[in-house]
Amino acid sequence: MNRIINIIGICSLAMAGAVLTLSEIALAQTGSGQTLSRDGVSVDFKLQPLAADGKLREGEFADVQFRISDSASGQPLSGVAPGAWVDPQTLAADQAQGRDKNCKSRVGVFLKSNIGARPLLDLNSYFLLVMNRDASIAVVDPSVSVGGITSTLARIELKQPPMDWVTPKDNKRVFVSMPTAGEVAVIDSEQFKVLDSISAGSQPFRVALQPDERLLWVGNNASKAEDSGVTVIDSQSLKPLKHLQTGRGHHEITFSKDSRFAFVSNRDDGTVSVVDIASLNIIQQIKTGAHPLSVAYSPLSGAVYVADGKDGTVTVIDASTHAIRRVIKLQQGLGPMGFSADGRFGMVLNTVENRASVIDAATNSAIHDLDVSAEPYQVVFTQAYAYIRGLASPKVTMINLSSLGEGRQPISQSFEAGPQAPRLAGDLPLASSLAVSRDDNAVFVVNPVDNTTYFYAEGMNAPMSGYPNRGQIARAAMVIDRSLREVSPGLYSARVKLPAAGRFDVAFLLNQPNIIHCFTAQIDSDGKPQKHLGQPKVEFLLDKTAVALNDPYVVRFRIVQGKDKTQRSGVKDVQLRYYLAPTSHPREVAALEVADGVYEAPITLDRSGAWYLHVRAASLGAAFDDKTFASVRVTPEPIR
Repeated sequence: MNRIINIIGICSLAMAGAVLTLSEIALAQTGSGQTLSRDGVSVDFKLQPLAADGKLREGEFADVQFRISDSASGQPLSGVAPGAWVDPQTLAADQAQGRDKNCKSRVGVFLKSNIGARPLLDLNSYFLLVMNRDASIAVVDPSVSVGGITSTLARIELKQPPMDWVTPKDNKRVFVSMPTAGEVAVIDSEQFKVLDSISAGSQPFRVALQPDERLLWVGNNASKAEDSGVTVIDSQSLKPLKHLQTGRGHHEITFSKDSRFAFVSNRDDGTVSVVDIASLNIIQQIKTGAHPLSVAYSPLSGAVYVADGKDGTVTVIDASTHAIRRVIKLQQGLGPMGFSADGRFGMVLNTVENRASVIDAATNSAIHDLDVSAEPYQVVFTQAYAYIRGLASPKVTMINLSSLGEGRQPISQSFEAGPQAPRLAGDLPLASSLAVSRDDNAVFVVNPVDNTTYFYAEGMNAPMSGYPNRGQIARAAMVIDRSLREVSPGLYSARVKLPAAGRFDVAFLLNQPNIIHCFTAQIDSDGKPQKHLGQPKVEFLLDKTAVALNDPYVVRFRIVQGKDKTQRSGVKDVQLRYYLAPTSHPREVAALEVADGVYEAPITLDRSGAWYLHVRAASLGAAFDDKTFASVRVTPEPIR
């Protein structure tokens, strides 16, 4: 919510025409950093290189840091949610408008999320990864929509179709299980590309990171008993460490808070294996019922909860002593379960009865039995709500966590995420179709039937927007946060890959008090000789060259240079110009880079005939424009 208020506040400032002048600001250089003081607030800016020699060089990584404090007391200001962008300096505009006014104007443009005027680095952004049914993942930028057609930024190709995924707290990587490949793909979520694929045993399904994120655990749903269990992978070296034969059947995995023990369910053996993480040895097998289907840990009670679908019980295991504290008797049909962030309330879904039981971890007792969306199979939590997704209904049930408690009346409501029930899509993965937003006050919900991801903000009566997944079939979603994070009280930081050498503005905004300022950063060359590749050229990548009248159509092309066809990425002013032959008024639309050197632009073909397509980009020189063209034939009847 702070980020929303921040944007509203800065837009109000822009509308009011407020301009910061040097008389209002005290600006000082402090070593490698810069300090801004205004209206009782001090902002210390530093671009901290990760290189051992302390130099900022193109292509290397650095931390953007803002330390915000009270000028008088020096007390750090926590929870203020600043915004920041990095873009090349515009000296001509600085001279024409004045540096402060130009800075304010550029920040106003950045806030509009206009596809043709994006900053080089947006430190307030987040992205949505959409898991597809085929061997791919789509990357969506939720802040951009081009005529309602696409906000797809990139597509990540995998070896085989994905099943489950997990990301560390910093969102720098994503680990994706691929059962038919017997591997886990490692995705660099800063560059949106596959870094590596790790051998992960037979039929790797569920993936889980232990709390300290040192080890990745992979559940192997193998048909052979000797191959069934878990494979443990070092998350830093990306090397498999050990396979543990825990038992037969599907495996769910959870951990003690201190990363000392792992708890692995074995559905067909009716047991939970306790693994000592230091030695990677199984130290105990605990009988928990006929078919344990899910396990969850509560940091409040320090216990592991095991839901059994056949017996209709939840077994409570002490995470330290591994003794059974209690068996909670419910009904047959229990399945997935999860706990709120504070560990107080657990939701146990009953897919047969279309209900959810609420367990209070303070007393280890069931306190509520609630009607929820038909055939519930997934649950996620924000700070305020539990969201429950049903297989047999398009509705998502929301349960107000503050209304829960012994003797209280729970408050629940629902909204429809799409027109049809997920069950109709078939081939659903383990990965959740529910993803909590960056600000923890909204969710994204994938409807695999209409192939759309819906955005629902808490407090609204219906989803606010939807993101269609053109060309693939959506199955699950995950949020990747690129924004500044408060890493310690008053210190806000984000790690970035430094752009090409040059002088850059680091635009900063704060809502209370209203402050806009552009700090400066100088990035050095990497010292490598520049390549002379010759004039860039366009290669069209058209899926079809004949379409029906008014059919949605997206033009895809790449910009290449030199004999080896090096792909040109990062060109910000690419435009697609198109017109109907023989003569008509030309139309133009901005093109979005969706992969390295690959661009897309949606166009409207509303008249029959031959349409000609040209690509233009002033930054690539006059010789580049209109040298290459393609054509599309539009017919009044559907193409068969």
